[in-house]
Amino acid sequence: MRRRHALSLLATSLALSLPAFAASSESQRFHQWLDAEWELVLQRQPVLATSLGDPRYNDRLVDTTTAAYRAQAKRDLQGQLKALAGFDKAKLEPKDRVSYAMLKLDLEQNLAAERFPEWMQPISQIGGMPSFLAQMGTGQSIQPFKTTKDYDDWLKRLALAVPIFDGSIANMRYGLKAGVTQPRAVMDKVLPQLTALAVTDPEQSLFWGPIKNFPDAVPAADRERITAAMRELLSSKVLPAYARLLAFVRDEYTPKARTSTAWSALPDGKAWYAHRVRQSTTVALSADEIHAIGLKEVARILGEMEGVRRQVGFQGDLKAFFKHLQDDPKYYFTKPEDLLAGYRDLQKKINSLTPKLFDISPKADYEVREVEAFRAESAAGASYQSPSTDGSRPGVFYVNTFNLKAQPIFGMETLSLHEASPGHHFQVAIAQEDQNLPKFRRYGSFYVAYVEGWALYAESLGKELGLFTDPYQWYGRLSDEQLRAMRLVVDTGLHHKGWTREQAIKYMLDNSSMAESDVISEVERYIVWPGQALGYKIGQLEITKLRAEAEKALGSKFDIKGFHRVVLTAGQVPMPVLRELVMEWVAQRRR
Repeated sequence: MRRRHALSLLATSLALSLPAFAASSESQRFHQWLDAEWELVLQRQPVLATSLGDPRYNDRLVDTTTAAYRAQAKRDLQGQLKALAGFDKAKLEPKDRVSYAMLKLDLEQNLAAERFPEWMQPISQIGGMPSFLAQMGTGQSIQPFKTTKDYDDWLKRLALAVPIFDGSIANMRYGLKAGVTQPRAVMDKVLPQLTALAVTDPEQSLFWGPIKNFPDAVPAADRERITAAMRELLSSKVLPAYARLLAFVRDEYTPKARTSTAWSALPDGKAWYAHRVRQSTTVALSADEIHAIGLKEVARILGEMEGVRRQVGFQGDLKAFFKHLQDDPKYYFTKPEDLLAGYRDLQKKINSLTPKLFDISPKADYEVREVEAFRAESAAGASYQSPSTDGSRPGVFYVNTFNLKAQPIFGMETLSLHEASPGHHFQVAIAQEDQNLPKFRRYGSFYVAYVEGWALYAESLGKELGLFTDPYQWYGRLSDEQLRAMRLVVDTGLHHKGWTREQAIKYMLDNSSMAESDVISEVERYIVWPGQALGYKIGQLEITKLRAEAEKALGSKFDIKGFHRVVLTAGQVPMPVLRELVMEWVAQRRR
């Protein structure tokens, strides 16, 4: 699950002086300011507006590669902090104090991050404008292609992408001079992606998909005009921009990219990594403490895996059991469509079970969809895309079918719980639909520890829901939990303790039954996205701890549905804020 952090979004809005709203209370004035700020966010982040189903800016694209943009973003942060300080926090309603504290923390963290040159690393094997633009252009993603205006909007937006390609090249050249590059090992994975996108024939490009599939609402005359315009735009501007980027990455950037993998090897890298760790976990744990927690969790989960091995009567040690699970074809589908059908069956089953533990669910549904071929090789095994707020587009549970040996049948129940219901789909869609939350918390906030911690916690609910009756499916739950525990060890190992890429890969192969291709993809993800993977297990441990504390404090008064409602209706919050909200709920139940 990937979305931009609230701060990053708010940082792009225009700085405001505190407006003199005619409001009857400090909270009302605060909400009016938040609403005005959010509107500016959508104007400065038009793709975010599109993703939320707001079509007003579908023809816009902001060039974030320029020095002027970065300077303005810093001024915006400073301006927002100044405006925020103009409110009297003590006079705000309790729920608004939470929003105030979150926004202040976010803005301060993003301002602190200005010292780190993220802009010198605009692309990697896990994402960037080239791949995201292609996703939008397929007609199967967030950009709508239902009317003539939709097509015209896309033509305008697509044309605006060309300078961003050239700006990215310029920024990567700065990175080469400054010693701030992606590792060579992962840039090797970018080349096939760019090669697939940098075709010369417009009709062979992914961008031709909407042209091949005009809806009935687009008249014949418009189709002819749009087709000609798209052909000209692709052939003269867009595809040559992809070709320039490919040539630069292949011939200039990758050969000179750094051979190290540690973020701490970059200029100011130790401070940069420490910042990322804190931002991902939202708790005061050092890299060494997180590494130790990971080692302990990996050992515990190995013990539980050993219990499954004995339960199923496998003759051989745990290493042999891992190999058996990797090699025996009965644990894997041979056709992508069978895997997708299996997940759609699970969708129906789990949807019927969630009322056991939840008295709240999203209005929006989700659909199961295959990851697009051009990005499948380097994409994660699965991901979730939130629904539009207008109800026109459901959530999407993306399943990667590139390597079916990385999608074991025994892992399906736990993966569905994580990415869909009651994991990311419940969490994201419920927050979006909550009219009582300010818009930046409904749509913009993203705390890895909360978002991924909840999804990992959701996996742990399988037995309570009536799943994991097959010991192999329970092993799948342990396998996925082991992945998140190993992340604590490997991420800190790579970026804090000097581990090599090969050392990280070996550690994960030694402690799991994951396919080697999946392990490599995971390790290379941690290399280019340091700290992010730490939030999963740290967040899950905190949510599990909060539940245990609440159960102990309330005894017979504990209500699991009520606990889940508190966590899900908080919106996305840092772990310390979630603790405060849960403890407040406990205090109310005890009265």
